[in-house]
Amino acid sequence: MSAHHPAAPVGGKLFNLPVMICSVLIAAMVAVLFVRFIFGLGAVTNLNDGYPWGIWVVVDVVIGSAFACGGFSVAMLVYIFNRGHYHPLVRPALLASLFGYTLAGVGVLFDLGRWWNFWHILWPTYANPNSVMFEVAVCISAYVLVMWIEFSPVFMEQWGLKVQKQKLEKVLFVFIALGTLLPMMHQSSLGTMLVVMGPQVNPLWQTPIVPLLYLLSAIVIGYGVVLFESCVAASAYRRRIETHLLQPMAKVMLGVLAVFVLVRFGDLVVRGAFGHALSPSLEAFFFWLETACFAAPFLIVGTPVARRNPARLFVAGVAIMMGGILLRINGFLIGYDTGLGVDYGWNYFPSIAEMVVTIGMFAAEVLAYIVITRRFPVLAREGAAH
Repeated sequence: MSAHHPAAPVGGKLFNLPVMICSVLIAAMVAVLFVRFIFGLGAVTNLNDGYPWGIWVVVDVVIGSAFACGGFSVAMLVYIFNRGHYHPLVRPALLASLFGYTLAGVGVLFDLGRWWNFWHILWPTYANPNSVMFEVAVCISAYVLVMWIEFSPVFMEQWGLKVQKQKLEKVLFVFIALGTLLPMMHQSSLGTMLVVMGPQVNPLWQTPIVPLLYLLSAIVIGYGVVLFESCVAASAYRRRIETHLLQPMAKVMLGVLAVFVLVRFGDLVVRGAFGHALSPSLEAFFFWLETACFAAPFLIVGTPVARRNPARLFVAGVAIMMGGILLRINGFLIGYDTGLGVDYGWNYFPSIAEMVVTIGMFAAEVLAYIVITRRFPVLAREGAAH
């Protein structure tokens, strides 16, 4: 993985302000989860019979796993389309994906009513191959394992396990192939869960091709996250921004994004659902906000000159991430209505405790990224002083 593009630990002190902030946020999350696991979901969440899924599923799992598609998106370029010059982006993207998916898998436990039965997911006698949630659970669990194996050469390099690393690299292509296949399966299946909800989801997001939309958007989000992560890491560690790699990758991102937008609006027109976007409603407002976020990158980095500007690459990445967030929140929360909310008083807005847990999850990912990049060879070697 590093033969042509050697990586090196960034180094530096681990006890700094970002680490301290992340540690405090994680401690607050642990305190809330202690109450949750002892006294139940009702003690800390605003979930109810009408809204059984809140931000712990939608943000931590559905959005969190989409944000973790950077490794999958870059791996497609390097290993499927044979674009080897993107190789320096593989390890940092894989690291972000690794922790994103690991925490997404852990986050599922927070939302399980009988969390002590979580092992049923992987026990053969409880398997239900007709369940889309079963497929998502199995694929995500397998993908987390695959990513840890893919990333293990980083630890082997640091610990001097050269022989073990050489043996692993002989079969690593198998895990790379699985690492490309599994995300395609579960990212599309996350969209299938909306299909299962039927008419409870607004027609702007309820469509038979929502699995394709979720898969295409996940690929685009993966590139957006790489743009964001590369710019932030370069700024935080005072490194040179890899514009020579990010610029052509942004062009690829725009190509996939164009396909997504065409499929998105083509589907609305074919189904006759576009009229819902023109109605004076909350759902229509959030639809156009989502659309604006997906359209913004064409204006921000639509020309070769604009793509050479690191600030524009960063903003384009943020816009893509915001579009992905809204696409999923709109489908699962904003555009979701049981139809009985008025009769039963069902409504949902996340509690402070739910927000604390979600923020703590992202803080844990940031903290892990800082520790690993400072102590292990993840980022490309650079001679510039920190």
